[in-house]
Amino acid sequence: MTFLEKIWRKASFAYPYILRRFYHMDLADNVRLSYKAHLDRVINPRGVHIGADTWVLAGAYVLAHDHCRQLRTDTYIGHDCVIGINSIIMPGVHIGNEVIVGGGSVVTKDVPDNCIVAGNPARIIRTDIHVRKGKIQQES
Repeated sequence: MTFLEKIWRKASFAYPYILRRFYHMDLADNVRLSYKAHLDRVINPRGVHIGADTWVLAGAYVLAHDHCRQLRTDTYIGHDCVIGINSIIMPGVHIGNEVIVGGGSVVTKDVPDNCIVAGNPARIIRTDIHVRKGKIQQES
């Protein structure tokens, strides 16, 4: 492992630590967040809940409030999920375990376990998948 890889590995754990410590977000210990991911830090940071082994990629928004409707609600993302680049998770949405959200998707409704969703609004495009340690498997 090169020197830069070691620094990047340490830095990837710093951002979730800061969000847990200062914003009191409910993030599992091994969550991977891009430093360009946008989690609701202003209005309702305690409303963001993300499970273990979940990746939130660059440009993704995870919201826990809607200013227009004066709504503050909790947003849940399960374990072993991947939230794609530039996707938006709207407030109050529950995303199940082992879910992949395609890049650029807008998730407006709850998503069940073990599926892939994509689009605007996000729709289920594949079911019965398993995401474990970065590998995707589909049941036969």
